[in-house]
Amino acid sequence: MNRVFVPVVKSLFVAALAVSTFAHAADAPKAAKADPAKGETLYTNGDAARGITSCASCHGAAGNSTIVQNPKLAAQHEAYLVKQLHDFKTPARNNPVMTAIAKPLTDDDMKNISAYLNAQVQKPGAAKNKDTVELGKKIYRGGIAEKNVPACAGCHSPSGAGIPAQYARLAGQHQEYTAAQLTAFRNGGRKNSAQMTTIAKRLSDDEIQAVADYIAGLK
Repeated sequence: MNRVFVPVVKSLFVAALAVSTFAHAADAPKAAKADPAKGETLYTNGDAARGITSCASCHGAAGNSTIVQNPKLAAQHEAYLVKQLHDFKTPARNNPVMTAIAKPLTDDDMKNISAYLNAQVQKPGAAKNKDTVELGKKIYRGGIAEKNVPACAGCHSPSGAGIPAQYARLAGQHQEYTAAQLTAFRNGGRKNSAQMTTIAKRLSDDEIQAVADYIAGLK
């Protein structure tokens, strides 16, 4: 074969392959955009026909839970909420109540509910224990160097707003819920973050309570 002709054929083949790949990509179905309105309906009313329970009964109107054992979900990052709902379907988050609730949810259901909650305004919380607030502030902002505990603010931001799709919003969360989750990470009851498991194992009960209380007062 002519030496000049060979590279020309190769170039044409590569170009044809690129066009074919682009065509397939263009034909691929696009992921449905989250629908907060549908999410609101599911969150508020559930869907009895599909065995979906109302989220509001436990997590409050618009995601502002008044039950301290149940987290506030208002203003939480959409991607984080979707991941947690997926995790409840696995042993990574062992919670019999939430596992049963998450099981009938489709991917679109989870995205819609999460988009709705992300758009809500969280009602602020407040630190309750003035005797430990300074310890909680120290841990949250600076960590505990001698125990190799990093500052919470490094991942969850100084204001507790977190980083979308990576780290949860913590600001204003119920003290009791935050403390329970840190304890669950520490004892292996919650297994969906190796990073948090490592950190929590280095915290004492008093340190967990102090930082959870401080977090509740962040805005």
